[in-house]
Amino acid sequence: MAKECNSKTCDKSSCEGCSSKGKNMDLMAEANSMSNVKHVIGIVSGKGGVGKSFVTASLANRMAAKGFKVGILDADITGPSIPKMYGLKGAAQADDNGIYPMETGNGIKVISVNLLLPTEETPVIWRGPILANMVKQFWTDVIWGDLDYLFVDMPPGTGDVPLTVFQSLPVDGIVIVSSPQDLVKMIVKKAFNMAEMMHIPVLGIVENYSYVKCPDCGKEIKVFGESHIDEIAAELGVPVLGKMPIEASFADYADKGEFHQVVNTYLEAADNCMPV
Repeated sequence: MAKECNSKTCDKSSCEGCSSKGKNMDLMAEANSMSNVKHVIGIVSGKGGVGKSFVTASLANRMAAKGFKVGILDADITGPSIPKMYGLKGAAQADDNGIYPMETGNGIKVISVNLLLPTEETPVIWRGPILANMVKQFWTDVIWGDLDYLFVDMPPGTGDVPLTVFQSLPVDGIVIVSSPQDLVKMIVKKAFNMAEMMHIPVLGIVENYSYVKCPDCGKEIKVFGESHIDEIAAELGVPVLGKMPIEASFADYADKGEFHQVVNTYLEAADNCMPV
């Protein structure tokens, strides 16, 4: 009888006769033959509503402004917002070679399920495995061309889609997005621990909604309470890449579909943490 592998006791000798011996267990998906992506960066969080898309677009804008070739893979299939932020509408073009991403006003290549649906209001009512497969196809079927950085805007949590991205795409590192609420420590640790289990480096943490500035006196008002992100980052051994206030002008650019005009200076520290 063939022996089966036990992850706790399996070694080279014990794998002799294993039914899985000789099989390729690598789950990494092959990129489109017309794509050459140097670095894949995931933007993640343990919960929704913390501004992952905002951070993804901000980081993409910063790297594009420095002259890098940049793309955004919108992996938040059921809640895509990247196309709206950049004013991208209509259907992405495709041919026998694959799907062509659309380009923003500042030259960032974008693919999102909203660019493949009849309208941007069409809901995506799919189960987890189908969602995960769509994200994989954004890597295998999309013609990214030459990119220095591909930023992946993840859905919240640690479910099917983030797992598929970590297993199927050559992710160089992730940025965790959080907020100052009391639950933040547990939420950040969930995302951090998943990355560690998948052997993905954590490049740093970004805190969103850190404060709002009074328009009259300039005082910083901590709407969601005092920040604890420095202590959490120190405990996990990762840098804080930025503390972003509630900035109405940024939201206005996003609502108008003009986010390509935004250069988020609160994320300057992230520039030096990007792989080269």
